[in-house]
Amino acid sequence: MREIIDAIKSEIKKVVVGQESMIDGLIIGLLCDGHVLLEGVPGLAKTTTVNALAKTLGLEFKRVQFTPDLLPSDIIGTEIYDPAKNEFKIKRGPVFTNLLLADEINRAPAKVQSALLEVMQERQVTIGDETFFIEKPFLVMATQNPVEQEGAYNLPEAQLDRFMMKLVVGYNTKEEELEIARRVANNAFGKIEAVASKEDLEKLKAEARQIHMDKEVEEYIIDLIFATREPQNYGLKEIRHYIAFGASPRASIDMFKATKALAFMRGKDHVTPLEVAYIAKDILRHRIILSYEAEAEEVSSDYLIEKVLEAVPIP
Repeated sequence: MREIIDAIKSEIKKVVVGQESMIDGLIIGLLCDGHVLLEGVPGLAKTTTVNALAKTLGLEFKRVQFTPDLLPSDIIGTEIYDPAKNEFKIKRGPVFTNLLLADEINRAPAKVQSALLEVMQERQVTIGDETFFIEKPFLVMATQNPVEQEGAYNLPEAQLDRFMMKLVVGYNTKEEELEIARRVANNAFGKIEAVASKEDLEKLKAEARQIHMDKEVEEYIIDLIFATREPQNYGLKEIRHYIAFGASPRASIDMFKATKALAFMRGKDHVTPLEVAYIAKDILRHRIILSYEAEAEEVSSDYLIEKVLEAVPIP
């Protein structure tokens, strides 16, 4: 089954140069049914990668460009009156898909962002007095621009917590950027082919769930989560005033699932502390609520996670 993952990566690389960690993160999200938030400056192939991933699996893909004048009904749908039949009918919104790309999600006001809460957690939508279930698989891949100031809104903590991972997408290397420029200039990008199906994806998910995790590794994950809530109990008294709220129980759940998927992708049959350390920042960085002192002193959540990883004993 891992050959399918290699084939998916190969197809994506026809249109995306580099960005290995982003591609791996998106595939982990697919294997775990977890939503992914991508943060990076414009032009780093975030939208292209999500679109390519959908095509490799033959999944339905829809993209919504979030803007300050967007309404909740533009996302989930609404009731419209049909004068010919003298009745109301449901017009479904773009959330009725397999992969929803919420582009520049931080440009929409809070009421629009909140419209995604139910569908992200429950995989269902309520329009009027009717509830509609979203066909599986369903994932929200959202992008946001960290340097956007005009017309930007911070995502509420409740919504951030529903994202399994927050991937920070950086610039390409010199060699990669040279390759990108050459491909664009020569129109040398390949055509994406579907190399797997929904059924294959379900088999991959089942395989990933079977990956073994020792009790010691399970306890190590829980200790990492608790160290963000009670750092003073782990010899981290010096960072206690930087954390307003630690990671939620969803972080523990997502860490269990994501480490298994990562071990599976690496060809292992069990999870090691290496997988935990590799993915810890992606799982935790958006779930640690910083205090005013941290913001004033420009202390990042990534720095605090590094301190936690250093302090908690590795099994």
